[in-house]
Amino acid sequence: MADATATEPKSRAPLTYKESGVDIDAGDEVVDRIKHVLKRTHGPRVMGQHGAFAGMFRLDYNQKLFKRNYRDPVLVGCTDGVGTKVMLAAERRIYDTVGIDCVAMNVNDLIVQGAEPLFFLDYLGLSKLDPEATAKMIEGVAKGCEIAGCALIGGECAEMPDIYKPGDFDIAGFCVGVVELSRVVDAARVKKGDVVIGLRASGVHSNGYSLVRRIVKDAGLDMDRVYPELGGDPLWKVLLEPTRIYAKPITKLLGSYKKKKVVSGMAHITGGGLPGNVSRALGPKVDCVIDTAKWAPNPIFPFLQKHGNVERDEMFRVFNMGIGYTLVVRPSFADAVLEKLTKYGEGACVIGEIVKGSGSVILQEGA
Repeated sequence: MADATATEPKSRAPLTYKESGVDIDAGDEVVDRIKHVLKRTHGPRVMGQHGAFAGMFRLDYNQKLFKRNYRDPVLVGCTDGVGTKVMLAAERRIYDTVGIDCVAMNVNDLIVQGAEPLFFLDYLGLSKLDPEATAKMIEGVAKGCEIAGCALIGGECAEMPDIYKPGDFDIAGFCVGVVELSRVVDAARVKKGDVVIGLRASGVHSNGYSLVRRIVKDAGLDMDRVYPELGGDPLWKVLLEPTRIYAKPITKLLGSYKKKKVVSGMAHITGGGLPGNVSRALGPKVDCVIDTAKWAPNPIFPFLQKHGNVERDEMFRVFNMGIGYTLVVRPSFADAVLEKLTKYGEGACVIGEIVKGSGSVILQEGA
């Protein structure tokens, strides 16, 4: 007969959740640290208490000053992350800029439909919940929300040491907006003769970083070096430049035309570049011809192309190449739209036109 004591557990100190890798107290500290940061993004339509199980947001507000008077509202939602740009941020221990990136990747998609961003929630997956570093990530998200004009009403920090290596993290976000049904931007409205306006990008934004990191590695580039062709910042800082947020200028532009549908299409230039994203704003009977000589790409793009020996077509297929957002507008309003966007602080220029076709984007240099 087997010894019954053989299966009894060995005597040891009581095991805690913290010893398994998850620190509840650190999580509580983060919640307390970010309270004032979230409040900065809140307006009168945000309801509920800090630390509640879910955030609440009123679609309308009764006070005359804030009343929206939606007649036929359509809710618009999207979710996105920052991709492998977080690996560079983790290596450099720069935690706030990717929070801005996370907001940008969501709200820039949302406004393409003509929607006004309402509220945002973030998700952080972490190896270890360091209160100071985690608070900086959320502060970056809050900063992005302030730039975009939306409320940060909640989020989640998940400490998972068995999934993430020490120092690793990931960040994703979720945004909800609203647009009147009659004001939804639809590709069917794009017509032959429309003008394409491009808005300048702040840099690489948040796409193509697997290729960026491969170029850096294969070419033996020094992330701490200041390369003269990139200006006065070290390479790591140039690559971590936050994605530009276009929400407020676009929302303001659309709101300035109460009845006329001046903007017939828009596109956020992310993975796939201009060809892969502008095509999503086109109907099946038109093409978009873009003249790539109309703007100069940010210096980081020829730098990466040279050191990575990347072909031109591949660069335009992967990166934004200096244009982060595009609008298709009626030709008679092109000058007025350009003037408004410039007034709102955007670097805007005409980069192409809509012609008869089959839904494709044609890149020409000096068209």
